Amino acid sequence: MTIKKRADFFSWDETFTHLCNIIAQRSKDPNTQNGACVVNDKNVVVGMGYNGFPFGCSDDELPWDREGDFCETKYPYVVHAEANAIFNANGNVSGAKIYCNLFPCNECAKIIIQNGIKEIIYTDDKYHDLDIWKVSRKLLDLAGVKYRKYETKNNLEFSKK
Repeated sequence: MTIKKRADFFSWDETFTHLCNIIAQRSKDPNTQNGACVVNDKNVVVGMGYNGFPFGCSDDELPWDREGDFCETKYPYVVHAEANAIFNANGNVSGAKIYCNLFPCNECAKIIIQNGIKEIIYTDDKYHDLDIWKVSRKLLDLAGVKYRKYETKNNLEFSKK
């Protein structure tokens, strides 16, 4: 009897999407949990990140609010998952891919472009029509950075074998 390899294993996209979902759970943001991982051409994760405040800035002393005076909201303080994944990377990320839960904003797009990342794979583009994300797509297109939405093809879940 010949034993054949498993056929229901995760694709690389599925694997890295799950990693993004897992690292996103480190975020203390009560509204948005976003994860990202940077992957080199050998499908090795070289950086991971989630949305949160900068190192050394207490998440008990900064606001989590989404509305109100700009300085009293989370927006000027939070470092996005994509930026953190690049900042946390172990080495050069030029030519790499970045996986993320949300399509990157314009600020993250600039960081992605400046670091030479060539492809973005995301699972949600819920802010597609807002100006910041329109600008992001324009910058990415001008720089030749590919992007695509990943949708699970096989609904594989973790098993407890």
